[in-house]
Amino acid sequence: MDKLWLLVFAAVLLWSAINPADYFTWFLEVLPAIIGLLVLLATRKSFPLTPLVYGLILVHCVILMVGGHYTYAEVPLFDWIRDSFGVARNNYDKVGHFAQGFIPAMVAREILIRKKVVRVRGWLAFLVVCFCLAFSAFYELVEWVVALASGESAEAFLGTQGYVWDTQSDMGFALAGAVSALLLLSRLHDRQLRNAGFTS
Repeated sequence: MDKLWLLVFAAVLLWSAINPADYFTWFLEVLPAIIGLLVLLATRKSFPLTPLVYGLILVHCVILMVGGHYTYAEVPLFDWIRDSFGVARNNYDKVGHFAQGFIPAMVAREILIRKKVVRVRGWLAFLVVCFCLAFSAFYELVEWVVALASGESAEAFLGTQGYVWDTQSDMGFALAGAVSALLLLSRLHDRQLRNAGFTS
């Protein structure tokens, strides 16, 4: 994590905080990004990550902050996609849930490899996908608790837009994201791990 990473994070966070659609929703959406930043700052010396993983985490934070600014159901680009292609709903939240599998997959992969949690590489992908599905399910439970606690004001946070299968499809997108990350980035990730001296 370098100064450019922090600059991009701070700039997008500041932008997202200026006149968001709803401050309660904004807070709920950007809180995971802020917690992530604090964790990265606390571990940057004791457990620095590969450039790939740092970059992916930043992308995820930006997705969260954009969703926080507009709410996930009202991101303008995805309104345009909905209206131009006759889609039933604004699907920016599905981008967020795909990322919720894609990015944590690489974070989990790095931790499992470097901490030597998995001795047999054949189990690595399976455990990474299991972690991502568990993380996605946990997030859905958090959304449920927030909805129960805050009533109608949680609708923008949930972003269901009347879709009865929203929770299941969210987890499906996270699963697709995790599998895609493993298929597309594992070789690059292995190379960066070796180049950084994290693995032999």
